[in-house]
Amino acid sequence: MKVDANTVRKGHVLEHNNKLWVVIKSEIMIPGKGNAIVQIDMKDVRTGIKTNERFRTQESVERVQLSDHEMQFLFVSDGDYTFMDQESFEQYVVQADIIGDAAVYLQDGMICNVQTYEGSPLSVELPGQVTLEIVEADPVVKGQTASSSYKPAKLSNGVRILVPPFIEAGTRVVVATADNSYVERAKE
Repeated sequence: MKVDANTVRKGHVLEHNNKLWVVIKSEIMIPGKGNAIVQIDMKDVRTGIKTNERFRTQESVERVQLSDHEMQFLFVSDGDYTFMDQESFEQYVVQADIIGDAAVYLQDGMICNVQTYEGSPLSVELPGQVTLEIVEADPVVKGQTASSSYKPAKLSNGVRILVPPFIEAGTRVVVATADNSYVERAKE
């Protein structure tokens, strides 16, 4: 579908020069002289190569419509992640680079949103929060509890985060998958 370049936002997928590109950043620039332009940083969906393109604000670009599917994570094998569509029960194999750093939060049976284009998975969106157990936490330093300070801790998946001083090893906590931040103590 053709859209004006000034409506393109982060996360959109464009078809440009016979390739699929995911938009990393879109910025309207107004030079001191001349017309405004849209500068778009984008990454090739298949190869991962990044590029920067400039378009006039009213120039048309081809935006690709993606299909959203709720899929259940099944298992990982040789760096490939297998998901099952919740409606058709069809299985899809997703490469590790598509999931990225968020892969450490994948748990058996987790429901994720997978975007596909012509049957090929392009992106995987994990739930915003996951519950994990603290396996290692530094002891509380006397006097530290008076201020709003945090201490380092290690989650059961190996990720290190900062937690409040009252959290100890063995405690289950809720963690934001977007930025590895502590949200709250899990409600049992």
